[in-house]
Amino acid sequence: MNLSSKSYKKVSSDIEMTFSEHVEEFRQRVFFSVVVFLVVFGVCFCFVNTVVEIIKSPAVGVRFFQFSPGEYFFTSIKLVFYSSLILSSPIFIHQIVLFLIPGMTYKEQKVLIPILIASCLLFGLGLVFSYKILIPSALKFFLQYGADVVDPLWSFEQYFEFFSFLAFTCGLGFQIPIVQLLLCITNVVKPKTLLSSWRYVILGSTILAAIVTPSVDPVTQLFLSLAFLSLYFTGYLLSLMIKG
Repeated sequence: MNLSSKSYKKVSSDIEMTFSEHVEEFRQRVFFSVVVFLVVFGVCFCFVNTVVEIIKSPAVGVRFFQFSPGEYFFTSIKLVFYSSLILSSPIFIHQIVLFLIPGMTYKEQKVLIPILIASCLLFGLGLVFSYKILIPSALKFFLQYGADVVDPLWSFEQYFEFFSFLAFTCGLGFQIPIVQLLLCITNVVKPKTLLSSWRYVILGSTILAAIVTPSVDPVTQLFLSLAFLSLYFTGYLLSLMIKG
């Protein structure tokens, strides 16, 4: 008994890390993440014109201007920064997971890692949805409204703010299933509560789609509302599978 107790203590001492070792590991992972971000930032900056063309492509028939010295320069820096942040985010999340895993149980690992991966995928899916459907539809409405009165001469900085707002809002909106899973796993709500609230969910998704969509195009609002509803009921089914 004493022998096994000693061996257990020895194993525990080998596995456990001191506070200073945790701090050192955290510092190394932060340093690695910063280096990766800077490398990605440098690559994006070298291809900034390509990135700008990708951002501009939904605005067909629009001429962009800069209305103050350095407007385009500082806007392109922000564009490169956000692009680098999105492209580097999988590395950041991977480093966070590697830092947290030693202090987690196997059951917690089985829950956290798939949720983080699904969160990244859903956010990316939201960006694609906004780029392919939401933003072009909104721009089409704004270009057609008053087209016979004013010419579409836009500030690139204001267009980028409009673009990034819709893209990130849609990306966050696609996190609905993740929020549902976390609420059910932490026993804040039960799966049956999610299902019983379907009337409020339909009303809320319609209102949210109308707020997020700048245009009054009912087709775009319908698509976005259906996307939110699909995500909500997907989250319900996943919560039901996990919690029963």
